Amino acid sequence: MCPDHSCALLIYGSPGRASGDATNESALFHRHKGFIKDYPNGELDEQGFIKIYKQFFPHGDPTKFASLVFRVFDVNKDGSIEFQEFIKALSVTSRGNMDEKLEWAFKLYDVDNDGYITREEMYNIVGAIYEMVGQQVSDDDENSAKSRVDKIYELMDQNGDNQLTFEEFKEGSKTDPRIVQALSFGETP
Repeated sequence: MCPDHSCALLIYGSPGRASGDATNESALFHRHKGFIKDYPNGELDEQGFIKIYKQFFPHGDPTKFASLVFRVFDVNKDGSIEFQEFIKALSVTSRGNMDEKLEWAFKLYDVDNDGYITREEMYNIVGAIYEMVGQQVSDDDENSAKSRVDKIYELMDQNGDNQLTFEEFKEGSKTDPRIVQALSFGETP
C-alpha cells in the first residue's frame, strides 16, 4: 500500500486515464483519502465488500454476487482489495472501453478461472443477480435465470459445446448489445 496516492497514479494513471489531469488527480486523491478513512489498514476484506453491497441492495441479498465481484477485484488473490485494485476495477467498469469491460465481465462469469464460461457458471451469476435485486421468479418463468442463460447461449455458443470461450463471449456481446444488458442487468436479449 502506498503512503499517498502517488503510486496509484504512477501505476494506473487517473481513473479517467488522462494522466496529468489535475481534476482527475484530485479526484483520485480524494478517493484514496476516503478509502483510507474507511479502511485504515488500506485493505477492504470480503465481508466489508459485502456490507457495501448490502447498503445498495437492501431489498435483496447481494452476498453471493458481492463475493463473486470481490474475487475479480482481488487481483492478487490475497483475500483483500487494496486501493490500487479497487481504483483499477472502478476505472475499467465505469470508464473502460468495450473490450476492457467484456474482459472484466468474462472474469466475473468464469468462476473457476479455466478460460470458459459454462452454463452452470452463468446460471450461478445470473441467479446471484436475481437474489441481489430481490427478483423472485420460478424456474418455469421465461424471465428465470435459466431461461435467460439459455437464450444467451443460443446466441453466443457458436460450436454448441455448452461453454463460452472469451472470443465467443466477446463476439456475441459485440454482435448483439442486448446480450451485454442481459449479462449486466438481467434484461432479456
